[in-house]
Amino acid sequence: MNIETGKGTITLKALIAIWSVSALTSLPGLAVSPILDKLTKVFPNATEMELQMLTSLPSLLIIPFVLLSGHLAERVGFVRSLLCGLWLFLISGILYFLCNAMWQLIAVSVLLGVGTGIIIPLSTALVSRYFVGEYRTRQFGYSSAITNASLVIATALTGYLANIQWRLPFAVYLLPAVSIMLVPFLSRERGVDETSEEATKTALPVTDYRALAMYSAYYLFITYLIVVINFNLPFLMGEYKLGSGSTGLVTALFFLSIMLPGFFLPQLLHIMRAGIAKYCLALIGFGLWMIYLYGSVYTIAIGCIICGFGYGVAQPYLYDRCVAVAPRNTSFALAIIMAMNYIAIVVAPFIVDNIQKWVASGSQRFPFGLNAALSFIGIVILFVVNIFTEYRRCK
Repeated sequence: MNIETGKGTITLKALIAIWSVSALTSLPGLAVSPILDKLTKVFPNATEMELQMLTSLPSLLIIPFVLLSGHLAERVGFVRSLLCGLWLFLISGILYFLCNAMWQLIAVSVLLGVGTGIIIPLSTALVSRYFVGEYRTRQFGYSSAITNASLVIATALTGYLANIQWRLPFAVYLLPAVSIMLVPFLSRERGVDETSEEATKTALPVTDYRALAMYSAYYLFITYLIVVINFNLPFLMGEYKLGSGSTGLVTALFFLSIMLPGFFLPQLLHIMRAGIAKYCLALIGFGLWMIYLYGSVYTIAIGCIICGFGYGVAQPYLYDRCVAVAPRNTSFALAIIMAMNYIAIVVAPFIVDNIQKWVASGSQRFPFGLNAALSFIGIVILFVVNIFTEYRRCK
């Protein structure tokens, strides 16, 4: 079976290889979260700093290696770079089962961050490498949906495995073995030549760095806004005495709502047309506002679904736009925008905590109200930028 790409076809096995790589990008960190309490018993001498390093080091190391990944692909080849990242990822998964000390777990986490940092931009670059035009847009939607679906499934799986034995959640880090077996099918396919007519007929002839910077800043901003759900929702639910079961259900609904728009991305973009950035930001802001105002599990769930839907439309759309404005440097453009995701994840808790201390608010509702207000400020800024752009164009 062959799959249409907009410039020809690729095999179904090659497409599954692309999807399998997309499924890996959300896994780092998932295995550690459900076993943190167990690690304090397994390694009673472990310090709080060591536990924090175990959870944060992969994300911190992902950022520089995301930026280096595009350069590595140019030096040693796209497929070789991808295999390098996949093997590092897989080796770290194997080594986790052999660790008998906290410092060993931390060292392996470094290796995991390096491997993940290499494959994350290449996972989206795979789509731009083999698809063009509307087919590329559709595949970016599928890729985003698969990434978030794997996050939901892996979160449930690691939580279940953690109850059996503390090492078992690390089994999710063995999944790169599947991608390694499938990558050879990609090497047999001809990628898009970035200088060809097919690759450039719907894109700019040179990289529009101003547009790339704007898309990257927008992605950083919306990721910062929704990260509050990951970090602060459990505390908010605890303040409302809603229980951990409700927290897990609402969080699952949030990730599912991010996933679903990816399956209908072209249709949703057609409905929203030129107002996509404002509509997505409005959805995120409205969802956060609902979480802030109302304390029932139903309204919080609805707010999370609305937030997730807005983010789920914006994420693959931004991937597609970055490729369109950087036809000669697609790997670089995707590396930049993917780095924004992890920068937001790292800095968001510090920003929210410092602002909360500054205004002397101890309420767990505060972060949601703050980010809701920031999202509406962002909409105003977008309107001003659009007016200024139209004014310059008319002159």
